[in-house]
Amino acid sequence: MTTPLLSIHPEVADALAAGRAVVALESTIISHGMPYPQNVAMATQVEGLVREGGAVPATIAVLDGVPTVGLDAEQLHLLATHPEVDKVSVRDLGHVIATKRHGATTVAATMRIASLAGIRVFVTGGIGGVHRGAEDSMDVSADLVELSQTPMAVVSAGVKSILDIGRTLEYLETLGVPVVSFGTDEFPSFYSRTSGYAAPLRIDDVATLAGLCDATWRLGLTTGVSIANPVPADEEMPRADIDGLIAQALAECDAKGIHGKGITPFLLGRIVELSGGRSLATNIALVKNNARLGAALAVAYAALPQA
Repeated sequence: MTTPLLSIHPEVADALAAGRAVVALESTIISHGMPYPQNVAMATQVEGLVREGGAVPATIAVLDGVPTVGLDAEQLHLLATHPEVDKVSVRDLGHVIATKRHGATTVAATMRIASLAGIRVFVTGGIGGVHRGAEDSMDVSADLVELSQTPMAVVSAGVKSILDIGRTLEYLETLGVPVVSFGTDEFPSFYSRTSGYAAPLRIDDVATLAGLCDATWRLGLTTGVSIANPVPADEEMPRADIDGLIAQALAECDAKGIHGKGITPFLLGRIVELSGGRSLATNIALVKNNARLGAALAVAYAALPQA
């Protein structure tokens, strides 16, 4: 399904029309997840990895109020440097469109726009989830709701380590979202390959992964498929190293009274500072790793017979 509100890059539109592999990419990681110039370099490298894997990259954002699918170099640079780029989830789309602002799309908003464009595979760093202390704050990411109602394969390095991973997995089960770990029996936790939680499902090859997505949607199920791809072993931050930094960053977040959509950018940025940049290097490595798997999955899914 498409909508006239979207602006789709000609290369992306041609690939979709021909049934070729396309991979959606979010933009919040560019505007709110990494500092400049690492954010531009990361975005450019990730798009290059998708191309090397045989797929067309489609970074998604809202520019001057227009949901845009597929960005050029100038647009990527704008997102990385402009001082007024909103963080846009699904609930914010109407507002940022009506006010003609720039918006960097979260996992949820990227999924929605990508689905409207007809894209089936999306690569991100980590998905949102149930925040620690959500039993009091009720802070649960809209990413989980979107995964329950948008047929999209979402490749990530798992739930962000700053969240309550156990409750997030329970909530995804309640929502009926298939959660698959690629090549591991343990669910990864973004910076680390381990989380202390067993993977709900495991698949070891891309062809079977594409088959799972295809079977899910041919059954008429409208959920996404969450694919957790652990960061490479030589790039991870072991849980023993990251847990203390997260605890300190969370305490500072509470002390400053930061809440809502400001929590995740603050925590990720503070962890970069506390880790001396090590967490940023891991973040970049895991996004690249996800791009490789996402491109392979998009190619495998595009090769399947389509009804």
